[in-house]
Amino acid sequence: MLRRADPSEVYRRVDFDARVTGASPQQLVDLCFEQLSGSLERAIFAEARGDNAMKSAALTRAVAALTALQLGVDGENPTGAALLQLYGSARRSVLDSAIAFDRATMEAIRSDFAEIGRAMRASAAA
Repeated sequence: MLRRADPSEVYRRVDFDARVTGASPQQLVDLCFEQLSGSLERAIFAEARGDNAMKSAALTRAVAALTALQLGVDGENPTGAALLQLYGSARRSVLDSAIAFDRATMEAIRSDFAEIGRAMRASAAA
């Protein structure tokens, strides 16, 4: 029997695929930041509700966003090492929360990356 897909997840995937197609490198980074922030917000929400399946899916999506960010770092860029350290540290914390959820750390990471994303968008618009 066919498994029914969650309509909101299907919409999220279609929206994501559409945004990735033809996106500039800066837009892809912004999309990863958005995915990370939204995923951590969903994980926090799911943990509060006791929904382990939703929490696990959200943490997996957050790790995927951080991995994509890590893979996209230009080693020749002067800020490359700092970005790799930031992304790696956040990734380890998210992975640790898959075992022992740390709400305060997830909220801090979400907040930090949302702030960095806003600063990057403001810089790009200037």
